[in-house]
Amino acid sequence: MDGFLSSLLAVNAAFQGLGDWLAGPMKFFSFLGSEDFFLIALPLVYWCLDAALGLRIGVMLLVSNGLNALFKMAIHGPRPYWVSADVKGLASETGFGVPSGHSQIAAGVWGIAADGLKRTWAWVAAATVVLLIGLSRIYLGVHFLHDVLAGWLLGGLTLWAFIKYWDPIAARVKKLTMLNQILLAFAVSIGMILLAALIVFLSRDFVLPAEWIANATRDGSDTPNPFSMAGMVTAMGTLFGLFAGVAWLAPRGGFHTSGPAWKRALRYAVGLVGVAVFYLGLKLVFPDGEDLVALVFRYIRYTLVGAWVSAGAPWLFAKLQLADTPNRQGRL
Repeated sequence: MDGFLSSLLAVNAAFQGLGDWLAGPMKFFSFLGSEDFFLIALPLVYWCLDAALGLRIGVMLLVSNGLNALFKMAIHGPRPYWVSADVKGLASETGFGVPSGHSQIAAGVWGIAADGLKRTWAWVAAATVVLLIGLSRIYLGVHFLHDVLAGWLLGGLTLWAFIKYWDPIAARVKKLTMLNQILLAFAVSIGMILLAALIVFLSRDFVLPAEWIANATRDGSDTPNPFSMAGMVTAMGTLFGLFAGVAWLAPRGGFHTSGPAWKRALRYAVGLVGVAVFYLGLKLVFPDGEDLVALVFRYIRYTLVGAWVSAGAPWLFAKLQLADTPNRQGRL
């Protein structure tokens, strides 16, 4: 272990030295930056509160996830509990550590939410949550301080780019035909996957130190698998489905979240049933693993999840009269 990482381990030890009573709160704040939380929250925003904001949040989430995977696989940074038995791994992670995905994604997603609300209190709340999410990752022993700082930096840069370029890019994309919009989304998603595959190929001679593996699995945690393509395929399949659904629904009037609270609540319940069908149901019948066939089916499965969220569920809501029938002047 080099001196740089050894010095940073003291930060993790200091945080964990504050006491076991913090484990619960830290795991909660870590959850607020996780994919599982956003899987629950994103449909709620998109179907029930503000479809346009929900779309921006979804794209930010998936793009940030993809970028984070690229940086992780390229940098090869370990996690604290991998390199030292003195740091407890209070969460199990199989990918490389730098930059922190939770910190990066939280900065982007919570920042987009604050920007959409246009309120000072929203920015204060977002900054507080992002700070606590980053600190939680240090306490849990899954990230060094520099992992978190790098995640915040990359997330902040991504947020700035979204705020500056979302409207002009969206305006240009809307001028394309539906088919061209779908093909563009497909090309972007496949391009990101191929870039990740290239990084994996170029890293083919990298071997995980035996000490990292031993430390990572000492308490029964998952074995590191830092070059897995599953996460990238998941994110890009969902991104493609999300965009394809929006492109299909836009000429049919888009989707409007107006309506009484009981209808919004029913939308959310019905929509989540559909998510479960594609997310869990197809998982039972599609092949699993890291081979090409399994990854292709994973891409298809998550494409269907994304398309269901952006178009399938809204179409069904209109049919069930849980949402206003879209008109051709409506837009996301």
